[in-house]
Amino acid sequence: MLTRGLPGRMRWLWLALFGSSLLPLGVWAQGADTAPVGQGALTPADARAWLTRIHAAARAGNYQGTLVYSAGGMLSSSRVWHYVTGEQTYERLEALDGRQQRIVRHNTAVHTLWPQTKVAVVERRETLAAWSTTPQAVDPRALEQYDLRREGSTRVAGRDAAVLLLEPRDTLRYAQRLWADQATGLMLRADVMGEAVSGVRPVLESTAFSEVEVGVKPQPDLILQVMNKLDGYRVLRPQQKRTSLDAEGWDLARPVAGFRLAGSMRRGMETAGDDEPVLQAVFTDGMTHVSVFVEPYKPQRHRAEVQAQQGATTTVMVRRAEHWVTAVGDVPAATLRLFTAAFERRRP
Repeated sequence: MLTRGLPGRMRWLWLALFGSSLLPLGVWAQGADTAPVGQGALTPADARAWLTRIHAAARAGNYQGTLVYSAGGMLSSSRVWHYVTGEQTYERLEALDGRQQRIVRHNTAVHTLWPQTKVAVVERRETLAAWSTTPQAVDPRALEQYDLRREGSTRVAGRDAAVLLLEPRDTLRYAQRLWADQATGLMLRADVMGEAVSGVRPVLESTAFSEVEVGVKPQPDLILQVMNKLDGYRVLRPQQKRTSLDAEGWDLARPVAGFRLAGSMRRGMETAGDDEPVLQAVFTDGMTHVSVFVEPYKPQRHRAEVQAQQGATTTVMVRRAEHWVTAVGDVPAATLRLFTAAFERRRP
């Protein structure tokens, strides 16, 4: 189920699906060589200003470059294009390693293409939080759950960057270190860090531009020509419909602190050969996201409860009476278990 339209890593999920390296692991594991400039806790106004700049740069900026993802000794890279012209947004993400995969988006139209097998998944995704191919955005409301510190300055992909630390105020979420472009605010690198051991936080996963051009001239045709060339592809069109938990007979009986419901969707899963739709609810704390999927329990498929982690992304699968509940997000497993335990069936 998790490969069937899952947002997963809300900033960088698609990169986690791809193959091997461009750069040695040590490049991302060692941490930045930061200069002791402007260090310390930021005022609420300065913290909000930084997150607002990052958010605006991701949404409205024009950039293209190569992203490198590392987690658990695995490295992968992807080429990214992001253009905005007026109210039109165009994105393209293409794997450079492993299995060929292209994801292209024009506003709410999203095409996921596998050229080797000639399969295309064509969707029209409503703009719920986290449903974008290259969303290097941080909602300023994250400051309700995190404290922001300036750790200094360095360079990433040849650009001057401010190094910022988002420190969570509880154990329900991970600390994250961000490298934001000094000139534009674009997020150039992001590390997700686990619980400190002997005073040192391990880096669970890291994503960074190895090279990037900012302020480029938009080239919408780079995206549209891919979307319009589906000859020879087997085209799958999963159905989806905006809905609510209440309308589906579900309730989050005990809200998880700091997370709000971004939206719910009833999704058809044609890509897996199932004609039975799955309920998906997306929750956010402004920085990270959790997706909860609910589907009918099927003994032949759902044989044992699961808890797994790859990089910062954790998955918990449990049975709830006649339903199977899957929670996925860049949060500790204990947080996901709060979500799965809180989902309650109100009516058939």
